[in-house]
Amino acid sequence: MMPNRKVIFTRIEILIIFLNIDLFTGSLLFAQMTNLDFKMHDVGKVRQVIVNTGALSATDANGVSKFGYTGLLNSEFPPNSNEEHIYMGGVWIGAITPNGDTLVSATKTHFTPDEFYPTDSEYDTIWVVSKEDTVDIPYRPNYTAISDQDFVCRYNDYNLTNINDHTPLYLDVIQTSYAWSSPPLDEFIILKYDIIPTVFDLHDVYIAYWQQGEVGNNDASLNWFDDLTLFYPEYQMGVTADAEGRDDGDAISPIGIKILDPSNSSTELVWSYQHQTHSVLESISRDANRYSYISQGVTMQNISEPQRSHWSISFGPIEHVAVGDTFHFEMAIVFGTGIDGMLENAEYLEFLADRDYKVPSPPPMPPLEILTRSHQVEINWEPSEGNNPESYIDPYRGDGETKPFEGYRLYKSTHSVTGPWTLLAEFDLPDNEYGYNTGLSYEYVDKGLLDNLDYYYSVTAFSKPDSTVDFPSLESSKNGNARIVVPGTMSQETIGKVTVVPNPYRGDIDYNGYDPKWERNPPGRPWMEQDRRVQFVNLPAECEIKVFTLAGDWVNSFHHSDPTRGYKDWNLTSSVGQAISSGIYLFTIEDINRDNIQIGRFVIIK
Repeated sequence: MMPNRKVIFTRIEILIIFLNIDLFTGSLLFAQMTNLDFKMHDVGKVRQVIVNTGALSATDANGVSKFGYTGLLNSEFPPNSNEEHIYMGGVWIGAITPNGDTLVSATKTHFTPDEFYPTDSEYDTIWVVSKEDTVDIPYRPNYTAISDQDFVCRYNDYNLTNINDHTPLYLDVIQTSYAWSSPPLDEFIILKYDIIPTVFDLHDVYIAYWQQGEVGNNDASLNWFDDLTLFYPEYQMGVTADAEGRDDGDAISPIGIKILDPSNSSTELVWSYQHQTHSVLESISRDANRYSYISQGVTMQNISEPQRSHWSISFGPIEHVAVGDTFHFEMAIVFGTGIDGMLENAEYLEFLADRDYKVPSPPPMPPLEILTRSHQVEINWEPSEGNNPESYIDPYRGDGETKPFEGYRLYKSTHSVTGPWTLLAEFDLPDNEYGYNTGLSYEYVDKGLLDNLDYYYSVTAFSKPDSTVDFPSLESSKNGNARIVVPGTMSQETIGKVTVVPNPYRGDIDYNGYDPKWERNPPGRPWMEQDRRVQFVNLPAECEIKVFTLAGDWVNSFHHSDPTRGYKDWNLTSSVGQAISSGIYLFTIEDINRDNIQIGRFVIIK
């Protein structure tokens, strides 16, 4: 897990020239530069990948990450559950051209390559904007965030001109997505699309969202074969739900994709709700067949037997969209506790959309400073002039409370920067009808910690409830303000007290099962040999560490240079990456600044 992560932040600029990539129907030859980027909505209960190709997955058709990020879940709910919901998914846009061609451009599908990409411009990344902040995006000047975590990106279907069997509609798409940190808004993601023709007018436009669901524990093999496909036309929503009693467990939530009322339509819309087998998807891989498929106005029966869940929801026609005009539509990725919880959230979304998503909001995240000591950490969140949650103003409350701040909460985790969290302390305003009336405080010392292990802390600010519009107290994001903290021994004046822990290191002990964990494996893969860990402690600020066998054969060397931390990890591998065997090992520590050497030994038992 990445420390100090507000959102997963990866940016890849690639130039792929004359590279053949097999994508079912043939090979795709890239000859342009494209500024690929992905981010993760993670402030609430939904961890949703957003890619600036329009896809809702960061993997290719074979499930391999486009960004080299091992273990990335495309759509996890709730956090740390390891329950994924989307294998791949994205929007299709179909239209009739002035020449009478029926074309469809797809952000994601089986049997065809991705057809939307960003340009190579530096601003065609994914912009991240927090609540009430304003940024100057070239295609969205003076953009002000609506939710606690807005993502904004732009892509088109004509930047890559040699995609196999692709004839572009010459569309620019500006995509905006919203995520909130507090209930009742933290169990869905809103996506807004502005579609702009750039070369010729479009007629009889149809929009589809297509998805292969994958609901269940990500570690289970073939967990996409036990899903149900459900349609709720009254909610304009398609759903993938987990069948009960299978090896991937019983998922907490299904996933629904709800289309919110689209604009720019002067005729009554035709809706289709359809599921597909692989053979059907292959049969509609060409544009004319796909356009006919999404425009036929069919509602299929639910699939109540466990199997793969490929489905689409589509609507149209939008009779005419001229060059330079914008067609706008919105959809939501909806979760909840079971089907009933998901449907309750789907109903609430109508109310939210009617208010243009302008609802009461939590205070901003408080400033957070943490000092580490041996066996303790000192945490401070005193407001500053530039960041004072106590003075925030919320214009969308119904009770007229212009400054609704109520208090702070301090959380701790021994697992990750996304929790699970334990509440350590709560401080709120005194002498009112809310909370415990403890009075405010801005510091806390957590003592009795184990040195040189990872701990995680977060401080949030929360508001008074708004009884006028029946809105609960709202809290800033725990995950967004999380910090990784490692209490530990400070750098020593010189050598002489250096030791190795644990000593002996025993292979029959599950160090990965400690709380907090002594050994950690990256998310998405099991513990492996290279995750073993011993630690040299009581090191000086700068030293050279060498490890030898008892016979004097050199095993490995590494340099330590840190003016504050007096320890160094080693994963029990040699200089060529081989795992060392059981035995007694010698070490030497050379103090670079004082030219002193200490010799010691430790034992490895596997």
